[in-house]
Amino acid sequence: MKRKLTAIVMSGVLAAAMLAGCSSSGSNTETTAAGSNDTTAAAGDTTAAGDTTAAGSQSDSSGGSSGTTLRLVNGKIEVDTQLKALAAEYEKETGVTVQIESMGGGIDIQSTLKGYYQADNMPDIFVCGSDGDFSNWDGLIADLSDEKWTSDTDAGYKTADGRIVGFPYTTEAIGLTYNKSILEKAGIDPATITGPEQLQAAFETLDSKKDELGLTAVIGYSAESTNLYWSTGNHLFGVYLDAGLDRDDTTYIDELNDGGKLDQARFTDYANMVALFNQYSDPDLLVSGTYDQQILNFASGKYAFVTQGSWIGATMTTDDKDQYAAAGNFEVGMLPYAFEDGIDTIQTNSPSWWVVYNNANTDAAKAFLQWCSEDAGQKILVEDAGFISPFKSSQYMADDPFAQTISDYTTAGKTSAWHWLQIKDGIAQNATGVVYQDFASGNLTTEQFVSTMQQVCEQYYAN
Repeated sequence: MKRKLTAIVMSGVLAAAMLAGCSSSGSNTETTAAGSNDTTAAAGDTTAAGDTTAAGSQSDSSGGSSGTTLRLVNGKIEVDTQLKALAAEYEKETGVTVQIESMGGGIDIQSTLKGYYQADNMPDIFVCGSDGDFSNWDGLIADLSDEKWTSDTDAGYKTADGRIVGFPYTTEAIGLTYNKSILEKAGIDPATITGPEQLQAAFETLDSKKDELGLTAVIGYSAESTNLYWSTGNHLFGVYLDAGLDRDDTTYIDELNDGGKLDQARFTDYANMVALFNQYSDPDLLVSGTYDQQILNFASGKYAFVTQGSWIGATMTTDDKDQYAAAGNFEVGMLPYAFEDGIDTIQTNSPSWWVVYNNANTDAAKAFLQWCSEDAGQKILVEDAGFISPFKSSQYMADDPFAQTISDYTTAGKTSAWHWLQIKDGIAQNATGVVYQDFASGNLTTEQFVSTMQQVCEQYYAN
């Protein structure tokens, strides 16, 4: 069983020692953030104590038959109860028990899994959230490419050679988020914003009507690089990499990973859009604001646009109306970041995936994932857990302000991927984030922003 994972063996020794007595009978629990690990750090983590109570009694069997027990490591504590209800329904229908083990409380999930591996205590299904996570388990997770659900979604995690190895249980989106009510009052049809000229015209119109619309600024954009580098250096930079492309098109991420190269023409067009954001953003937010201020002001109707993704939906529908006074009082939508004519996609991805361990109840685990993609599973995952379905056939809509928008783009096949997940580790925090801040501060012209970003990327990839 241990023919692979040399790196895990070396890095997991300490975790194994710490977890020698740990099994699925107990664990701390964790709330992971929407969007990325960096988003987690910015938006803040919440933790709680929990357990790994099974959805039914455990018994010995194998395969997908009644009596089988599966174990699933979940990384999102906010849906621990809902996943246990999912497991209970699955056992009711099939007789297969699914134990839900929700990790967190500061625990590094991947390190914990490495410890489980050392202790021969691996779950049947577990969560991976990045290319690095998947590389940890090369050769040890099942190829899911032939599963029926793969034809119903574009969000399965693919390896470099095109195999699907990750099951997408939810989806999130990156796009230019807008307040539909404000655009309507300004006489702007978002469907007409299809390129840079239209985007600039919309910004100019909104700016001329700020007082009557009650706006502080046209857009809530922050290039503060200490805490919000992930927003610019990962998510916004990812717009350059993928906007308007087919999901499998890796043209610009391939160039970047080949020595830090940027396409000068495309990046210049992209830089012009960032310059527009600099010009029409809230000056109090642009280089010194916080994530909370950005979302609070958008939710309170002070910005017509905001440069954050669909993960802000949960914040906007909070019950804390004292903090988010206008939350839930207007419809939101999402536009493509159309910095070039013809860009008509938003970028969607699963923030993490469920994978199947090879040396466990593999067939039974695959059957469970298939069921999760179908009607009974989708009803619970979407309506109860609040996930936005990545499956085109799903008939359910989450109680989330972005659910309909994402569903519409997904159904229309107008989504691009998140290849920023494949950029060199740490580049946003250590290199590119500060370039956005310098540009926003007025220390760089648009041309200098382009040349500086090229230089910084080349230097970072050379080291």
